[in-house]
Amino acid sequence: MEYVHTREFRGAVFRQSDLTGAIFRECDLTGVRIAGSQVADLRITGFDGETGTVVVDDVDVTAYVAAELDRRHPERVQSRDVRTADDHRRMLDTVERLWTQTRERAERLPEAVRHERVDDEWSFAETLRHLVFAVDTWVGRMILGETASYHRLGLPPTDVAATEIEASYDEVVRLYADRGAKLRGVVEALTDDDLDQVRTGELIPEWGVESHSVAHCLRVVLREHVEHRRFAERDLARLAASGHAPAE
Repeated sequence: MEYVHTREFRGAVFRQSDLTGAIFRECDLTGVRIAGSQVADLRITGFDGETGTVVVDDVDVTAYVAAELDRRHPERVQSRDVRTADDHRRMLDTVERLWTQTRERAERLPEAVRHERVDDEWSFAETLRHLVFAVDTWVGRMILGETASYHRLGLPPTDVAATEIEASYDEVVRLYADRGAKLRGVVEALTDDDLDQVRTGELIPEWGVESHSVAHCLRVVLREHVEHRRFAERDLARLAASGHAPAE
């Protein structure tokens, strides 16, 4: 049974119930309490700390998790410290270097595996398609004011309806490289004065018209690259461990 867009369980109490294997995606679990229950292999995945405060047996582990993520992925710290135009250029250098490494790792896998999902998360190819959408949104539409339709292969967030489209990995990579060049062009020309300039536009109908500074738009794009690489590396490791390719 799948429950979508429901408030049926708001404030519900589950006692001596079997929720083994239950999956919660994009749900509001604020204030949820789990007591005296088996939680072996409980996994919580958040996007850049947006999960919120997590307390286990009266121990707040939120700061520990954030610190450990920063230790494993120092690019997260660099991204938060970006302030000037030169900072943005250095951050993009880091993003491009890391994603080159991740792509090389993915390309040691068979073509079919690059399209394979792990725990129903986006495949590697779908992740690249989502980054295309991010650049089209925050660089193309917002910063450059482009009005053309999104590329058909761009993959929006999971809370936005999207048509299922098949594409070869090579086709996705070419499109990703094109959008990467667009992002690089904007960042290379960036000045400190540009960062505070405000752009207004309709991203997609579901989101409506928004206004944001150039700095905010770039911060979103860079953050998307940082966080989705973290997920991609995690899933590539699991695919490698399943026998598709060496882990390193």
